[in-house]
Amino acid sequence: MNTKRFFKTWELALLAALCMACLSGLWASRTHTEIADQMIRLHVLAASDSETEQAVKLEVRDAVLEDLRPKLAACTGKEDAAAVLEAALPAVEAAALSAAGDRDVTVSLSEEYYPTRDYDGFSLPAGRYTSLRVVLGEGAGHNWWCVVYPPLCVTAAEASQEAIETLNADTAQIITESDGYVVKFKLLELWGELTAWLG
Repeated sequence: MNTKRFFKTWELALLAALCMACLSGLWASRTHTEIADQMIRLHVLAASDSETEQAVKLEVRDAVLEDLRPKLAACTGKEDAAAVLEAALPAVEAAALSAAGDRDVTVSLSEEYYPTRDYDGFSLPAGRYTSLRVVLGEGAGHNWWCVVYPPLCVTAAEASQEAIETLNADTAQIITESDGYVVKFKLLELWGELTAWLG
């Protein structure tokens, strides 16, 4: 009798934990989708980890951001920005090449997985985002990433308050109040890794 009661309690606890995991997964998926649906990330990969190549990576980043700033200024949403970026890929490649010296440069607009990332003034949860990807040479070095639309990263990790204000209120609160969202962002990261592993 006691053994049966023990197993029922254990089964109920397991069922409750499974329900909590499913609810947490649903929250994580909805939150990430809400954030990812409003932005396009920028990913610049250095040719190598040498000091020279890392410096070139930052010069390329600055050249790309400078080229894109006026092009994206009038965009009214992610879809609009994606269309502008798609049309601007040759110009982005030219801007990157001008800063990259004699290095090969590959530029593309695609979906990429990003880990949780803290910037100066905001944080972004892990997950898949539309991404403007700039690869220098073999792309074997440490990379740099941020948000090209809305222009949250004016330079290395400087958040544009004006750009944050273009996001809806819930998203702006989630990404700027990072201290209160550390555990939730970790949940998003774990959920993303699980779904990537299962898919």
